[in-house]
Amino acid sequence: MEHITLLLAIVVVTALVFDFTNGFHDTANAMATTISTGAMKPKAAVAMSAVLNLVGAFLSVEVAKTISGGLVNEDGLRTEVIFAALVGAILWNLLTWLLGLPSSSSHALYGGLIGATIASVGFSGVNGDVVVTKILLPAIAAPIVAGLAATAATRLTYKLGTNVDGKTSAKGYKAGQIASAGLVSLAHGTNDAQKTMGVITLALVTGGVLGADADPPLWVIVSAGLAIALGTYLGGWRIIRTMGKGLTDLQPQQGFAAQTSAATVILASSHLGFGLSTTQVCSGGVMGAGLGRKGGVVRWSTATRMFVAWGVTLPAAGLVAALAESIAKQGSWGVAVTGAILVTGCAVIWKLSRKDVVDHNNVNDVDVETAESPGVVTTAIAAVTPPPAAPVADAELSSVIPAPSDTATEPARPGASV
Repeated sequence: MEHITLLLAIVVVTALVFDFTNGFHDTANAMATTISTGAMKPKAAVAMSAVLNLVGAFLSVEVAKTISGGLVNEDGLRTEVIFAALVGAILWNLLTWLLGLPSSSSHALYGGLIGATIASVGFSGVNGDVVVTKILLPAIAAPIVAGLAATAATRLTYKLGTNVDGKTSAKGYKAGQIASAGLVSLAHGTNDAQKTMGVITLALVTGGVLGADADPPLWVIVSAGLAIALGTYLGGWRIIRTMGKGLTDLQPQQGFAAQTSAATVILASSHLGFGLSTTQVCSGGVMGAGLGRKGGVVRWSTATRMFVAWGVTLPAAGLVAALAESIAKQGSWGVAVTGAILVTGCAVIWKLSRKDVVDHNNVNDVDVETAESPGVVTTAIAAVTPPPAAPVADAELSSVIPAPSDTATEPARPGASV
């Protein structure tokens, strides 16, 4: 019993570590566009996002139930399996953070649970219908829906602002961005914080502390909310840079459209219990907003790397988790070795990240290499997109890429990246 109690404690702590990495990995979902357009200062943005993530964690438990009582069969599942699943998810989260890729923390967790369960009890331990209906299908549909909605919303905002002064329009949409970013943060808390709640609840069920189909206890909800809020406050600056500047150059109108579309999709999915990837939804919204402005450029080389990361996240995290489970199931020494591998891997990735530090001071800097000419898709969509609103004089809105007709004559900001 003492061994089980100790192992449960280790799993709970490891789950909260994953929740922490989920927080700083996904800060970009809510705040990348707000920071890139200058609507909020970087530190203030992540602080607001952290508070609203914490609030969102208390609004629903539907996604937590999907994980704790649906994704894998609880019968015969051992606590070591959950530990191995978390190891795979954390290492994949940190690796993609190091590379600045907005991959899915959610799919890393799902992949870890699936891989570790298969390694432990075989394919019978995984509920395939839940995987398809509540994970895979939403993963495909949600970013497409968010992208299409953001494209339409962007076109509408520019059309409505045709006769509005550029500075007035930009100021209004910056205020709108702050509100929509808060909504995304709240939605993120209702979706992603619950995933950790579900994992901890599943561990407590397998350890005999809770009965089957139990809801997350209050202390689980509070601890998961605090962990993701703390991670959010520290800010995943590498991924914020990719989403805010690496995919496309956004103006406040586009940022508002992207965030509002993403928040709507996330909140609807949380209500239905779909454990979708908020990263994929928000990335789809950003690309849709980029395509919605005439002359807008989506950097497809960056998008392609991101798509590849999305595709390999679930199997890659599952493979690492399966290997971790093959070691952990050997007994106490196996759990100790698996823990040592996790700590060592985290330390190595952190050390590598110090060679090229990205923080709130340089998050909006973009190298020349990230610029690329419009591709075939961008050119085709731009040709049928209504012209943007009147020129925006605010120097904060000048783009890294030579801007379209509405901003092309703006003077370069002193010291800005070109």
